[in-house]
Amino acid sequence: MKQLMRNNLLFFSVLFLVSFYSVFCQNLTTKPFNIVLDAGHGGKDPGRPTKYGYKEKDIALSIVLKVGKLLSRNKDVNVIYTRKTDIFVDLFKRGKIANNADADLFVSVHCNAHNSNAYGSETYVLGIHRNKTNMEVAKAENEVIYLEDNYEKHYEGFDPNSPESLIGLTLIQEDYLDQSILLADYVQDNFTNQLKRKNRGVKQAGFIVLHQTYMPSILIETGFITNKKEGDYLNSKKGQDQISKSIAQAILKYKSQLEFNIGEQITTDVPEQNISLNQTVYKIQIAASSRKVKTSPKNFKGLTNITVQKNGEIYRYFYSQTNNFKKAQQLKKEAIDRGFTDAIIKRFDP
Repeated sequence: MKQLMRNNLLFFSVLFLVSFYSVFCQNLTTKPFNIVLDAGHGGKDPGRPTKYGYKEKDIALSIVLKVGKLLSRNKDVNVIYTRKTDIFVDLFKRGKIANNADADLFVSVHCNAHNSNAYGSETYVLGIHRNKTNMEVAKAENEVIYLEDNYEKHYEGFDPNSPESLIGLTLIQEDYLDQSILLADYVQDNFTNQLKRKNRGVKQAGFIVLHQTYMPSILIETGFITNKKEGDYLNSKKGQDQISKSIAQAILKYKSQLEFNIGEQITTDVPEQNISLNQTVYKIQIAASSRKVKTSPKNFKGLTNITVQKNGEIYRYFYSQTNNFKKAQQLKKEAIDRGFTDAIIKRFDP
């Protein structure tokens, strides 16, 4: 009888562990990567004016739907749209959709316009305008708030024509700037290398729709509908298919890079009892970026002993190093106190 009870207890214990492990693994592998795709303008807001009859709102929507269809082929990707039809959506609601979905990424698609014969694509991240041209692009996109009801309430008196209004926009997105730039680089690289289109670069400007989001966010100006040749391309099935494919591939590349970085971080904080103090070096990783930055203290909030290491297309920045894990923990705290809240301990074995 006792043996039977022991056998039953063992059976149910194993069953519980198997069930727990199954659920645990399922939670690790089934959490979707939430991507919010935002087709610019819509409804009563047609977008940028053009004498050739193209409608920015229609081109942007077509490209976004194609991008979403491509991304949805991946079972671990969940695509959310701010609009799927020709409707008007307030800018603050677009950001709210992304925030409520706890999105991992926000991608807004637009077409550019100019009074010249300008052409080419450019991708924006949120930032204070660097020059007059960037400022004008942001102002043109932001003026859509005048079509919204009670815009003064929703944007707290924001004036799209005021440079001072843009200064505060960068603060909330500052933590995501490197990730946003990385994705924007991938988009522009694909446009340039795959489609042989003119690369107008990755730029910063004060777009309200990006300001409203709490995750890495970019705004893609796919091309100029005021340029007849480029407008024809953007308005064609071939052009929209090619552009959407390039954007989708850039997003998936970003996702893979992000997962690679997260995977590295899982094993960085090593329990003290597993440390070989005589053979191991610990460094404090404080930042990662697609851009190379000078390691001077002024660029790292006064921290000295900064080193940089390039892995693939990413530059990783480290603060100091030590053979002692307890010292490494102290250095990590110093970095966090200086504002590098995502600092982690990296272990390097000989």
